[in-house]
Amino acid sequence: MSGYKIVTDATVDLTPAWAERIGVDIIPMECQLDGAPYSFGPGGNISGEEFFAGMRQGKTGSTSQINPTVYESHFERFLSQGLDVVYLCFSSGLSGTIQAARICMEELREKYPDRKIACIDTLSASNGEGFLVNEAAAQQAAGLDFDTLVAWVEKNKLKVAHWFTVEDLHHLHRGGRVSAATAIMGSALQIKPVMHCDNEGHLTNTAKVRGRKKSLLALVDRMDASWTPEKGKRAFICHGDCMEDAKFMEAAILERHSDAEITIFHMGPIIGAHCGPGVIALFFWGSER
Repeated sequence: MSGYKIVTDATVDLTPAWAERIGVDIIPMECQLDGAPYSFGPGGNISGEEFFAGMRQGKTGSTSQINPTVYESHFERFLSQGLDVVYLCFSSGLSGTIQAARICMEELREKYPDRKIACIDTLSASNGEGFLVNEAAAQQAAGLDFDTLVAWVEKNKLKVAHWFTVEDLHHLHRGGRVSAATAIMGSALQIKPVMHCDNEGHLTNTAKVRGRKKSLLALVDRMDASWTPEKGKRAFICHGDCMEDAKFMEAAILERHSDAEITIFHMGPIIGAHCGPGVIALFFWGSER
């Protein structure tokens, strides 16, 4: 027994089976389709596949922050067992949910003064957060104690490269990421953004290419430029209802880097609601974000 539990949130887009295998607790998160409420994550009542199917039917997706009482029940379940808690949270650059977590933790520190509780802003999203959680769990399994693990995550979180593109710019416009004019012109001309999650945890547009295949290969080009396989050869591809494109990108990566260890995940609603069907992202250890 390591004496502490790694907890994260459903933004990570790891499957419940994957999370169980690595020993991580995932807090479900709320989402909506045309206003109808759902829960996504372990024990939830909607999958990423179902959510994106609804969006392809024209339904509008949205998300909600985690309620403080939900945080309390998850954290206290482990604290009451005598375990410390390390929470790896969704980027503060994209959500205010971390504030509720920190308020909850302050109250629990008073209730459990002998326990350690850490809240880490991963500055990450989707499988980027999931990638960091997965690697942190591997460090825990290797024997890192609570304080050493917290320091390790803080030191390494900005080395998880996040690159993604979308199929339809109108979803980014609805979320305030691009202007209406950009969405209209970009869609008409098949202009696709090459975006990433920067060091402040914000989504940033870094380039534009014309055509879907070029946008997918542009992500692979970013891996060529900054991948650090000496740190780890694992890479995650996360897609929103576009498995064929995910497989195309996997093949392109393996053609250039045959030793890469790639896992493909389906994106969930928490990021998917803002990017729409056809979003695809690539995560790996990089020399920089």
